[in-house]
Amino acid sequence: MNYYEILGVSPDSEPAEIKAAYRKLARKFHPDVNPDGVKRFKEISRAYDTLSDIKKREQYDILNGFFKTEKTKTSSRKAESEYKQNTTSQSENIKETIKNTKNKNPDNKFSDIFGNMFESSKHTEKSKSSEPVNGKDINTDITITMPEALKGTTRLVNVLYTVLCPRCKGKKFINGAKCNVCSGSGEYSIHKRISVKIPAGIKNGAKLRLKGEGEQGQFGGKNGDLYLFIQIKGNTNISYSGADILYKVPITPYEAVLGEEIIIPTLEGAVKLKLPKGTSSGQKFRIANQGLKKNGKTGDLIITVSIEIPKKLSDDEVKLYEKLKKLSADNIRENTL
Repeated sequence: MNYYEILGVSPDSEPAEIKAAYRKLARKFHPDVNPDGVKRFKEISRAYDTLSDIKKREQYDILNGFFKTEKTKTSSRKAESEYKQNTTSQSENIKETIKNTKNKNPDNKFSDIFGNMFESSKHTEKSKSSEPVNGKDINTDITITMPEALKGTTRLVNVLYTVLCPRCKGKKFINGAKCNVCSGSGEYSIHKRISVKIPAGIKNGAKLRLKGEGEQGQFGGKNGDLYLFIQIKGNTNISYSGADILYKVPITPYEAVLGEEIIIPTLEGAVKLKLPKGTSSGQKFRIANQGLKKNGKTGDLIITVSIEIPKKLSDDEVKLYEKLKKLSADNIRENTL
């Protein structure tokens, strides 16, 4: 599931563009305005929740192979630089004000109070930064095929962890200079590959939780969790109920009328099914012990047949249908009302 495509933006889009696109789509598909847009609205909200958060977006981009252009990277660095400059400037202005006040009024108690307030503020910030901070959860999609969903499989998931810089411990500076490990960001990124076992019989849209595999906690805080949302692609004629596999199989009119033997592909190989003469569309057949294996038991394969006309018919086949039409005297719609 491509979150950028859902919002109609590109991986290079700025946060303001993403926000504007979300608002436009949210107004259009909100359930109060569009009762048929509930599913679409959920997709839009989920996409925006990820792309509007800097860390979630970075994690999503890495997992899905989206790489930003140099223009976007430069823009992000510029915004971060301006923020840091403004913060530093405000701090220096406060310090300068305290210094001037003390020089002009060395015995002024107000200046001492002002200075104590500044020192107290720094102490509070330091105290807050040492409190346990729990890591954030990480969400990502995993796409598997229907056979993989039925039999189970494993996937390698790439996860990006953001932790405190191991050298400066999040302080950003060492001896007045920017930390050369994190370049003054205070954070350090770690890539990790996790092998995930996807159980047999998992359903489309299911959510797997890997406890403690999300963002790492800080100052003794708990790690977040990794959530994997399962997307199943492929054959829409196969589904399952418990340990039973439900399989929709098309048959031709002559197979239904004459009662032919047909070949059914299964997870363990092909099996034969003898249709009775006069088989109806929608009729069900059960083949024992060809389903999923759960709790030491094996389910069944339940086949529902549907009579379908081949898309390409030869002239001879059409003529035979015309002959059949003349021969047929039964009105199959006689008792439908």
